[in-house]
Amino acid sequence: MTDPANTPGAAAGAEPPATMGEVKALIRKKLRGRGEHEHTGLNIYPMMDMMTILLVFMVMQFASSSAAVVTESEEMRLPYSLSTEVLQDATPVQLTRDAVLVAGRQVIPLRQGRIDPSYKQGGASSLVVPALQRRMCEVRDQRKALAALNPRNPFQGEVQVIADRRTPYRTITEVLYTLGQCEFSQLRFIVGRAPSPSATPPAAP
Repeated sequence: MTDPANTPGAAAGAEPPATMGEVKALIRKKLRGRGEHEHTGLNIYPMMDMMTILLVFMVMQFASSSAAVVTESEEMRLPYSLSTEVLQDATPVQLTRDAVLVAGRQVIPLRQGRIDPSYKQGGASSLVVPALQRRMCEVRDQRKALAALNPRNPFQGEVQVIADRRTPYRTITEVLYTLGQCEFSQLRFIVGRAPSPSATPPAAP
């Protein structure tokens, strides 16, 4: 009779080999015990948002500061004043003989300082200029977004109005009314300095 202990390949007290199903079950158990891999990549989306806001702020600051210096020409002749008030940072709106500009960019053309009825909402008798209203509402939203980041500099609806001294009163009324539709109510008119009496040439004899 053959002794099982002396059978080749057998060992005393050895467990039978695991089946393939048991091996797979053991692997699944080990994997369930591990947590998910943590994401270690850099999330750049908040940084992109911040860079966009900073870019808008820098562009608006540059536009405001550059528009404060107005060069007179045939299309832009400023009225004179003795006021010595210092200019404040505000959105510049220019009315030349040929166009209405916001921060140096043309919004609508003018004909001899007048707004064509086709650019008004409702025809010649209307006071609303839709193209100007859309642009100023965009500026308002940008200003409010910056104010939300810097509560010390709230949105106050300030505008610098730079108008040619030959601009018809009707045109100024239409522009100011449209600005009011976008919450711009603090208006500052930019004027030139009055000529010095010493600069006046002497009268001919």
